[in-house]
Amino acid sequence: MRKVLIPTKLNRIVKDTLEGHGGYQVVLEETKDLKALVSQHPDTYAMIVRSEKVTPEIIDLLPALKVVVRAGSGYDNIDTKYARRRGIDVMTTPGANANAVAEEVIALMLADARHLIAADQSCRAGKWEKNLFMGRELSGKTIGIVGLGAIGQLVAKRLAGFEVKLLGYDPVISQERARSVDVELVDLKTLFERSDYITLHIPENTETRGLVNADLLAVMKEGATLVNCARSGILNEADFRTAKPAKKLRLLNDVYPKDAEGPKTVTDIADIMVPHLGASTKEANYKAALHAAEELIEFDEKGISSYIVNRDIPAGLDEAYGELAYLLARLCRQLVGRDAKLKLIESSFYGTLKPFANWLLVPVVAALSEDFDRSSDYKAAVQYLKERGIDYENREPDDRKGYENSITLDLTASVGNDLLRRSSVRGTVTEGVLMISRINDFHSLYFEPTGHAAVFIYNDRPGVLGQIGAALAGAGINIDDVRNPHDSKCEKSIAIIKVNRKVATETLDKIAAEIHADTWFTIDFQASEHRG
Repeated sequence: MRKVLIPTKLNRIVKDTLEGHGGYQVVLEETKDLKALVSQHPDTYAMIVRSEKVTPEIIDLLPALKVVVRAGSGYDNIDTKYARRRGIDVMTTPGANANAVAEEVIALMLADARHLIAADQSCRAGKWEKNLFMGRELSGKTIGIVGLGAIGQLVAKRLAGFEVKLLGYDPVISQERARSVDVELVDLKTLFERSDYITLHIPENTETRGLVNADLLAVMKEGATLVNCARSGILNEADFRTAKPAKKLRLLNDVYPKDAEGPKTVTDIADIMVPHLGASTKEANYKAALHAAEELIEFDEKGISSYIVNRDIPAGLDEAYGELAYLLARLCRQLVGRDAKLKLIESSFYGTLKPFANWLLVPVVAALSEDFDRSSDYKAAVQYLKERGIDYENREPDDRKGYENSITLDLTASVGNDLLRRSSVRGTVTEGVLMISRINDFHSLYFEPTGHAAVFIYNDRPGVLGQIGAALAGAGINIDDVRNPHDSKCEKSIAIIKVNRKVATETLDKIAAEIHADTWFTIDFQASEHRG
């Protein structure tokens, strides 16, 4: 009999499902002292949690622990790396809370538009202030959705009956998928310029932290409303505090740095603030509980591991090839254009990499979208692409080409009025060093993807590299390495220039204009910076 410890308030369907299946002894006990509870159950095989902190200290108290299931999609409350070192699988229940969050967004919009909270308080006080609470209607407004994953798409569907104009920003979703939920894809600045309401549905990470800053707030409409039910760090609170009175902006907020009692930093700028209620519905609680039980049973009975978020590297695969696949995808994405809408991903895995093709797709998808967790599996990656209308083809490699253990990755995307653009890269690992061997028709690069780099593609002619070098020197930037081949037809040249620090956008654009570049961008091989 395997013991399952559930130290949180979770629908009893989790207990009923596990015990009804047989083979599980379930302890469902909400507690404020997790350490004390786990100390009483050292024979725990699996633990199902919500927001409880699963730290190394907690893990060490459970020597028999093999599985931790987070009844929800996020898992930053669990030390996944320490769990992996202890041989513990961590799983989540993605999608269980999506509808609850989507409906909360609309509830906040309506409550704010009609002043329902203040009007309730006024009416309870015996007042009759109808003129004071003149509201506005959602109908006819433009609503921008930043992030069109499961929640973002549900927001679009739930808003369909309000006869609104929907704009969306998502670097991965295809044009076709966006059209299926009546969303017009635009760049981020355009979305902020045109929207009456903007709702955020993206993860917080190095690329999105502080994304909503002074630059974007400056282009918002006067009186526009920002809804944040995603993560607190996406919004630069100081910048919003400055912009709010000048532009009469409104903030509807459900997320904070810590889910705990105490003062909140947005108190003075939030027009409505609630205590992270996004997933707090009976239905979401039921679905998360049921999914948690079903995932654990399927994992134990069938070995289904689609929802594990701290997976091991397969035996026989050098970890460096996972990093290579990730970096190739980031570079390929820059080449095709950050704002281009992906339609097709094609891959070829040569030599001994062929058996690991499914596993290597995961870092590719993670590189293309910060919304996809790199610890997921092949099945989750394919489903993620399917939900966004992106096709995937893993081509049969022709080992006669002699590429040995190499990865070739091609991206096809639509630009503007569905004009197709394609980019292709190849790379390998040589003596433990990652190497990019080809970019489009530029061969024999053997470029190590580390540090900062500036990339320019232009019409092949003498003197251009000197212009670039002089401009960088004028900006106080030192060149560490250069690759500057031309294509097979001697028509185009590529300049890949490793530099000692990030190249400012103004400098990059100035150089591109001077040399009449077709394509230019900077990349630090961890996060894209700017693209022309």
